[in-house]
Parts: sequence; C-alpha cells; structure tokens
Amino acid sequence: MTMKLDFRWHLREIMANRGMFSTTDLRPLLAERGVNLSVSQVYRLVTEKPERLNMKVLLALLDILGCGMEQLIEPIPLTAAAKPRRTAAAAGGGENDEPPAGMGSFRPKPARITE
Repeated sequence: MTMKLDFRWHLREIMANRGMFSTTDLRPLLAERGVNLSVSQVYRLVTEKPERLNMKVLLALLDILGCGMEQLIEPIPLTAAAKPRRTAAAAGGGENDEPPAGMGSFRPKPARITE
C-alpha cells in the first residue's frame, strides 16, 4: 500500500519571521518578479493552503523569502493531516500542549485601553 501525502503550507510563518506581517507587503514584491495577483489572490495565497500553485508564483515566493521549497512546503502523511487540531481550550490548556501553528513565536501585543 502506498502512503498518501498531504502538506503543510508555511508561507505565513516564514513571512512573519522575515518581518512581513501583512499580506499587502507581498504583492509589490511579486509584481517586481512579473507575478501580478489581485489583493484577494495574495490574501488567499498567504492565509490558505493552495491546492494548485503556478510554478512562477512558487519560484517568486522562494526568491522573495530567501528560503527553500522544503521550508515552505512540508510533506506529511495524510493520516496526520486528517486529525482534527486540538486547541488549548479544548485540550484543557495543559503545559505540555504544543503551541498552535501559525505565526510561531510572534504574537500580537495586547491592546491597552485607556480613558
């Protein structure tokens, strides 16, 4: 039996590690490399896992981020990908729980509301 594979898309995390915290930061950099995407296409590219990806877009992303394909796309067995994600609230918030995927160690600062 052959193993079925899925993948994890790490674009948002890599962008955050490079100091790019907004999807609008990516659009002009893609345009410089001849990849013209709409605002909504760039947003979906960053926030969702793509099902189909143009090779020119992939190569432009690798060039912009200065990373390899193995950093951007992580192959995983389908069984691991199909498992429902546990949140800290659902898991009881134990100390040994893994942090949620996404921005890595980058977290927004809590807002201060003053009168």
